[in-house]
Amino acid sequence: MSAVEADLKAYLAAQEKKSFLRFLTCGSVDDGKSTLIGRLLYDTKLLFEDQLAALEKDSKKHGTTGDDIDFALLVDGLEAEREQGITIDVAYRFFATDKRKFIVADTPGHEQYTRNMATGASNSDLAVILIDARKGVLTQTRRHAYIVSLLGIRHVVLAVNKIDLVDFSETVFRTIVAAFESFAKPLGFASITPIPLSARFGDNVIAKSAQMPWFEGPALLPYLETIDVSTALADKPFRMPVQWVNRPNLDFRGFAGTIVSGRVRPGDVVVVAKSGRTSSVTRIVTMDGDVTEAVAGEAVTITLADEIDISRGDVIAAASARPEVTDQFAAHLIWMADEEMLPGRPYMLKLGTATVPAQITDLKYKTDVNTLAHNAGKTLHLNEVGYANLSLTQPLAFDAYRENRDMGGFVLIDRFSNATVGAGMIDFGLRRATNVHWQALDVAKSSRAGLKGQRPVILWFTGLSGSGKSTVANLVERALFAEGKHTYMLDGDNVRHGLNRDLGFTDADRVENIRRVAEAAKLFVDAGTIVLVSFISPFRSERRMARELVEPGEFIEIFVDTPIEVCMQRDPKGLYQKAMAGEIKNFTGIDSPYEAPEHPELTINTAEAEPASHAAAIVAYLKEAGYV
Repeated sequence: MSAVEADLKAYLAAQEKKSFLRFLTCGSVDDGKSTLIGRLLYDTKLLFEDQLAALEKDSKKHGTTGDDIDFALLVDGLEAEREQGITIDVAYRFFATDKRKFIVADTPGHEQYTRNMATGASNSDLAVILIDARKGVLTQTRRHAYIVSLLGIRHVVLAVNKIDLVDFSETVFRTIVAAFESFAKPLGFASITPIPLSARFGDNVIAKSAQMPWFEGPALLPYLETIDVSTALADKPFRMPVQWVNRPNLDFRGFAGTIVSGRVRPGDVVVVAKSGRTSSVTRIVTMDGDVTEAVAGEAVTITLADEIDISRGDVIAAASARPEVTDQFAAHLIWMADEEMLPGRPYMLKLGTATVPAQITDLKYKTDVNTLAHNAGKTLHLNEVGYANLSLTQPLAFDAYRENRDMGGFVLIDRFSNATVGAGMIDFGLRRATNVHWQALDVAKSSRAGLKGQRPVILWFTGLSGSGKSTVANLVERALFAEGKHTYMLDGDNVRHGLNRDLGFTDADRVENIRRVAEAAKLFVDAGTIVLVSFISPFRSERRMARELVEPGEFIEIFVDTPIEVCMQRDPKGLYQKAMAGEIKNFTGIDSPYEAPEHPELTINTAEAEPASHAAAIVAYLKEAGYV
């Protein structure tokens, strides 16, 4: 081996042994987050000559620091960011010193990009919260500090930046530190380390600054090199969410995934958390062959001594320290969508490798980020934080987020756009009442329907107010009743006199209105009845939820596609006139949206034909399909 090869091997070995720190920079807009990261990269001499040349060129074109180099441009890579002088997306940068390796996330400061900041915080071990010395603690500073605490970061550096613009004042620094510590006291940080600095000129970034002899604390980089943020994941109970069932041939069946906590060895007794089935580990297989031990952070394939039904989304755990398994839990929520969160609306919840339908059943409160007060509310809007109960369609294995981020953190996904709309941190599981069980019934749905000589089904009429839904539905029921069929009609106005009399017309109340009606319609189907539902039901999500409550073929969506101009001319109850005059708020088609069905079974337009002919066509459809 040559001397060069030996030196290279020794260097790589030394790099592998270095500790690793993930941290993020956050705070209000224009507090100097990108400039600080750029300064760290520049002063640690991790920039190539072509990068420096490009930086100098970009500083002249986009820079905000006069003739000086604008270090923020090293991480503000998007053209929109450079033009506006702000950070929009999360930028990740790697750098290393002789003592440690780092990945830093530069997160945006604008309120509308709080969701991006939460993304950067979700996998960081430490937060550098920047504050402009001229402005002090701002609302966005408090918001970011609160989200940082929610996301399990226990160590904070309070970087009072631009201290040069206040003449390196100790008084200004102490005042800002006192204000932040007073606010952050309830957040439970393990450490808050205040450092006055100037990211632009490098004061207290790499080394102590002579400009502030009154400051006795560390410079930023030496502190980051020595802070111990280890969470000892390897010492926690073993958890491995199954990513893939590895079955290359008939003689091998393994379960692949990344270990998120603990350690595992051949012979260890493990459990499939959801089913409760136990077995022992026979092999731990990696790309480099079998190993005798695997720890948190490693991707492996595990084989078991017994044939157990395991699939993607299951969690293999230590049998002696099992995770909780339930279909309901309480959690903190950060809302990340422009469309408000609505309790009762179905979302997809992704926890680890499992994805299941879920609903927010109750928003307990919203958190005021300025005071940390708990305020009442029914919905969450973009960037708001709340505490809610959630219900899933099936039980999932989890640990509280404070104990295990990977086992307690989840995202909510819109079922139509597939966009992430919220992030959550599980606090604890909610148990159903132990005295509530499913009662076995001797008479089944098929028997009830057979006695009536019909197939049970929901005829779901949807359309704008005045479109003719109830008129057509009434005619359909009369025709079926005349033929001796067993029917029942649920009409929007009638139900609001009883079952839903406590609900208004906000989006949240509309969602709950349809949820209750869908559950009632399901009971009628179980009774073997043909149930006709006539509701505006403006949202696709709720109509889809109603469809999924019953079996395939038991839901027929009938879109009464009458133009709004015709509905407004009819205006049988004078509602459009009142809505246009501002006397009725949240009226569908005027100041509240209607989402037309995408694939209804039937579409009718009462402006083009008489209601009786549409009713006859619907009855003919039911006969042809074998419902009656």
